[in-house]
Amino acid sequence: MDLPAPPTNYPKTLTSPVLCRRRPDAGAARRQEAINNCASRRLPRPIVSPPRGPSVRHHSLLQPAPPGPASDRVVARSSAVVAQPPLPPPLLLPEMPSPTIRRLDVASPVPADIDIANSVEPLPIADIAAELGLGPEHYDLYGRYKAKVLLSVLDDLKAQQDGYYVVVGGITPTPLGEGKSTTTVGLCQALGAFLDKKVVTCLRQPSQGPTFGIKGGAAGGGYSQVIPMDEFNLHLTGDIHAITAANNLLAAAIDTRIFHENSQTDKALFNRLCPANKEGKRRFADVMLKRLTKLGISKTDPNELTPDEVRRFARLDIDPESITWRRVMDVNDRFLRKITIGQGPEEKGMVRETGFDISVASEIMAVLALTTSLADMRERLGRMVIGNSKSGEPITADDLGVGGALTVLMKDAIHPTLMQTLEGTPVLVHAGPFANIAHGNSSIVADKIALKLVGKGGFVVTEAGFGADIGTEKFMDIKCRYSGLVPQCAIIVATIRALKMHGGGPDVVAGKPLDHAYVSENVALVEAGCVNLAKHIANTRSYGVNVVVAINKFASDTEAEMNAVRNASMAAGAFDAVVCTHHAHGGKGAVELGLAVQRACESQLEPLKFLYPLESSIKEKIESIAKFYGASGVEYSEQAEKQIEMYTKQGFSNLPICMAKTQYSFSHVPSMKGAPTGFVLPIRDVRASIGAGFIYPLVGTMSTMPGLPTRPCFYEIDVDTATGKVMGLS
Repeated sequence: MDLPAPPTNYPKTLTSPVLCRRRPDAGAARRQEAINNCASRRLPRPIVSPPRGPSVRHHSLLQPAPPGPASDRVVARSSAVVAQPPLPPPLLLPEMPSPTIRRLDVASPVPADIDIANSVEPLPIADIAAELGLGPEHYDLYGRYKAKVLLSVLDDLKAQQDGYYVVVGGITPTPLGEGKSTTTVGLCQALGAFLDKKVVTCLRQPSQGPTFGIKGGAAGGGYSQVIPMDEFNLHLTGDIHAITAANNLLAAAIDTRIFHENSQTDKALFNRLCPANKEGKRRFADVMLKRLTKLGISKTDPNELTPDEVRRFARLDIDPESITWRRVMDVNDRFLRKITIGQGPEEKGMVRETGFDISVASEIMAVLALTTSLADMRERLGRMVIGNSKSGEPITADDLGVGGALTVLMKDAIHPTLMQTLEGTPVLVHAGPFANIAHGNSSIVADKIALKLVGKGGFVVTEAGFGADIGTEKFMDIKCRYSGLVPQCAIIVATIRALKMHGGGPDVVAGKPLDHAYVSENVALVEAGCVNLAKHIANTRSYGVNVVVAINKFASDTEAEMNAVRNASMAAGAFDAVVCTHHAHGGKGAVELGLAVQRACESQLEPLKFLYPLESSIKEKIESIAKFYGASGVEYSEQAEKQIEMYTKQGFSNLPICMAKTQYSFSHVPSMKGAPTGFVLPIRDVRASIGAGFIYPLVGTMSTMPGLPTRPCFYEIDVDTATGKVMGLS
């Protein structure tokens, strides 16, 4: 659109115009406060959206839209940061459109996800960053459409108040998923593009395993997506590759150390660990001092160690049977679940069985998600336990001397990746830990940065993996414990399809057509299945947060079925229950959800309540979670009893619990739908991610390396060689 020529008599402190809309005094005061804050922090002046008009950028999915709600935010364009006296009030000019918000011209039926994503030209990520108030010194560009936001932003914004914190969970899902990611994105598009709120979406980075396997990508779907969708679902900025490299470096260090200890004397081993320089002097590497401290040796000169101290320092004496650290790769490959290593002739017969996990199952991924700073990540990586010595002492990455090197490989991965939604709202993508053996949430640092960037009255919406019994529970009891952050609202995503399954409907199988029961009205089946939703609402409310149910509407859902869900939700204690059509309509289809979330956040008064105190024993914490599921008791295998005793003896009993169980039931049996009670939860084994900071009991068998189906997603994936665009991603 043609913009009127700006006046030229700007105040001397400005180098370019400030565009805004006239508002009442309260809005003017907030605008001035934002500008003054930025000037005092030497940040760029905030680029904040005025009422929404037609977008500056046009493409096939955009249409002009009437102005939306009045805005009290400022649009500023500045070529230099002027950090001196407080700026005068901004000049008042005619209303202007936000440079980053888009309105979508939706089609029906909804096109394929990749077709929608490819039809929208992303804005340069520098524009999205500027809209958040970030200057070039606060991020590193990775191409035109992605940037790493640096942790230094937290220091610059430490005086800024946090925005509202919202977590998105779901009911117990079908194998098809119920649209948590899509709902998370759609809600943020509604808040930012239609309700004129400052908002940041925080999502996990998807693994390439599901992308090429069964489930497909995790960028959302329909008209509620993160773009560029192909970059989001594939390499992104290389964080998972960094995790893979770090994980496998540690795996190599383990087997190499065993090899060298088995083939050398104490003296030879020590001499190679602490070699003399040309002057004949020896020194300990900095990481070696950590092991000396652990051993109670205060000496810092290698020449002063006694023969016994030399032996204790040099020999880790790793028990091969105790090693829990496995190699990883970021594709589904069932034939790597169990392998034999050391079969080459140079390995001198040192053969052992091990296996591969998928990269996102690595403890390093969980460390990345739970770390709070670079220094904290260094400590967590160094204290990761890979197994025990033959005397039962835990062996860490720092004992192997590799903790610092792991941190070097991960130093860029610690910074969240900034992207955008289809409607131009900002997204921070960071970390993607498994939601069973790990906690299944995006990173603490991304959430903390986002909460500062949106500021008071803004919204940060983050997603928790699987159903609320797994993802939301771990969000509260693990992530919020370590972050110190307190959510004001929890969303539970429900679908008519999943509720019918919980009400006794036929099995839902990925890759097979849905039974007629799922595409025709059956209110009784929906009402019967709402027992699952009611249990999730009650569990989530027990943390002291307001619960909003998002009913993710499919085309075959009827008004009577949705009314049944709304009624059941309110009867179970939900703050509100809202029907959403964000998949088909983008942010416009989640406006009512956005309003409900805003009301829920503004009325939240209770403090956060954890499910258990950390001081409880490992068994007491496990049993608290089992009761939360509906179990009448817990049964421990002999192996689980042994591991609990060992971790307690080693001093790890004060860690939170990360239950590894099926996502398809409250119980340990996937076929037990609804809200089963009275079952005994079996604990097959208990393991620990000491660096990440949790104990994870195994409820049944957990696969950490998925396999490929007969017809994987990769059959549909290709590239248009004429345009270079990716086709077939879902």
